[in-house]
Amino acid sequence: VPLGVFWSLFLGLVWLRFLEVPDPSVVPHYQAGVVAFGLSAVIELLGEPFWVLAQAHLFVRLKVIAESLAVVSKCILTVILVVLYPQWGLYIFSWAQLLYVTVLVMCYVIYFVMFLGSPEATKKSFPVARMKALLPNFVEDETFVNWKEARLTWSFFKQSFLKQILTEGERYVMTFLNVLNFGDQGVYDVVNNLGSLVARFVFLPIEESFYVFFAKVLERGKSIKDQKQDDVSMAANVLELLLKLVLLIGLTITVFGYAYSQLALDIYGGSILSSGTGPDLLRCYSLYVLFLAVNGVTECFTFALMCQEEVDRYNFVMLALSFSFLCISYFLTRWHGSVGFILANCFNMGIRIAHSIHYIYDYFKESSYRPLAGLLPSPVLLLVYILSGVITSFSEAFFCCDKGWIARLVHISVGALCFAATLVTMFCTETKLIDFVRSQ
Repeated sequence: VPLGVFWSLFLGLVWLRFLEVPDPSVVPHYQAGVVAFGLSAVIELLGEPFWVLAQAHLFVRLKVIAESLAVVSKCILTVILVVLYPQWGLYIFSWAQLLYVTVLVMCYVIYFVMFLGSPEATKKSFPVARMKALLPNFVEDETFVNWKEARLTWSFFKQSFLKQILTEGERYVMTFLNVLNFGDQGVYDVVNNLGSLVARFVFLPIEESFYVFFAKVLERGKSIKDQKQDDVSMAANVLELLLKLVLLIGLTITVFGYAYSQLALDIYGGSILSSGTGPDLLRCYSLYVLFLAVNGVTECFTFALMCQEEVDRYNFVMLALSFSFLCISYFLTRWHGSVGFILANCFNMGIRIAHSIHYIYDYFKESSYRPLAGLLPSPVLLLVYILSGVITSFSEAFFCCDKGWIARLVHISVGALCFAATLVTMFCTETKLIDFVRSQ
């Protein structure tokens, strides 16, 4: 938390004093927005110990309820203020963000206040007995710093910092190098938020939940021969089916997203979004979603099994990748505008997927399990995806999006038929996956 306060103050000054500040007549209350978002980051850090404790002990329901309440509260406040007081500008989103983090932290605090010391906690032999134990304290008969844990923490910090650059690097390129004007940044943000809905609501929960699963089932840093074979079998089977699941979701979004990006943006935001670079951005983002899907599962398995030395080695890889990603983002944006950011992200994800696949292959090569087979859909299903992509692309050319609502409905109907055919083929060819989804 002290580090969080320091960085919030330091970066707040950078944003207010050294970076371009928008015209107050166009974007009012910018300074208040910077302060509010810095404050919200500090509040969220206060709830971090509770979040970590909940993750470690698989309190999935708590996390779902807390985040749902926080998001719903934020959305309701945003909608009410935007409708009633649109002139307040960034005040609206600042207050909404503060409400979000406050509700999120309070949910965790209230839950643990009620849970710690309760009969249920005693029954589960929960390692923390009082709220006071979650506050910083000095432990007798122990050194001030546990250097083994400190080195591991430092390794994960470096990894998190590099992952932040790889995940949000284009934002820093936009902010510091001014490669896009504020209008183009706005369109990019809208498309990015719309395109990342599936990643946030489907792929992220899968990644977080199964990271914990793999970390619990298999022991970090041990070879496959030294693990319990029943656990290895279970982990390999789950990994294969998870890869198949996210691959098919990603392929579906890529194939149908290409032909329906312009229509979706036109319905969502009108001609402002659908007539410029918006459709091309969303089409590229549909492809990027496929990379996100595969990377999420492969990385969650890899990071759950890596020992400290492997994490440190990977940090060097990520350092080089971060530098190359920022350079590629800059040059691709100069060459192809905001689409260049998404192409750079695809390159970045492709390299990370290749590393994770190499790690998984090496891990399982001395066993009879081949979980990477999950990345190979059936040929029949692949053919249906290709036909669907071709048919919907022709449908878009003939019926979308300036030929009236009847033509749009025809285009939507063509997509619905192709989507139904894809689902039927999926149910017939991927029976093992369907059983897994039903049971889990």
